[in-house]
Amino acid sequence: MGSREKILQAIKQNKPAAVPLPQVPSFSRMTDDPLNTFVETLTSIGGHVVVNDFSQLKNFLVQQKKDGLQVINGVEELADYNIFAYKTYKAIDLESVDTVVIKGKIAVAENGSIWVTDSSISNRVLPFICERLIIVIDEANIVATMHEAYEKIKIDEEGYGVFIAGPSKTADIEQSLVIGAHGPLSLQVYIV
Repeated sequence: MGSREKILQAIKQNKPAAVPLPQVPSFSRMTDDPLNTFVETLTSIGGHVVVNDFSQLKNFLVQQKKDGLQVINGVEELADYNIFAYKTYKAIDLESVDTVVIKGKIAVAENGSIWVTDSSISNRVLPFICERLIIVIDEANIVATMHEAYEKIKIDEEGYGVFIAGPSKTADIEQSLVIGAHGPLSLQVYIV
């Protein structure tokens, strides 16, 4: 018997007994009103929320285009759905993008975050390189806690997913809050 076999045999003989995995406790809901909690939380971290007024978003995008700004739209219900045309673009090619509109999958009331995936953004750079990020979320997809969100996420469904909460910000520089330091200057969420 070689040294490798001796080591493996010693490991097998000294292996601890298997123990069952711990039970994950159920966490009580922090709110009975996830919609209003989500709106309050996202607003408190610098986001802007519009509830049930899709026409406002349509008018905003029309004005953006009239102003000559580059808009990338990932919401099929809106005019000029074009997000997949940018699938292979590199960051340098997207530096002039002003507004990106995408769909969120799940919104979390307790922290104001929204889960977005590859299928809704097409290019992973888009939500982070634009000046204005707009996320459309279905009110039925707002959950109270991250625990509820993780129960709904199907990891093997998408290649990529990220929680986004509020506009980009940092307070590392001389203890001053800087908005848009490493991402969008604003986040607007339209709840439909």
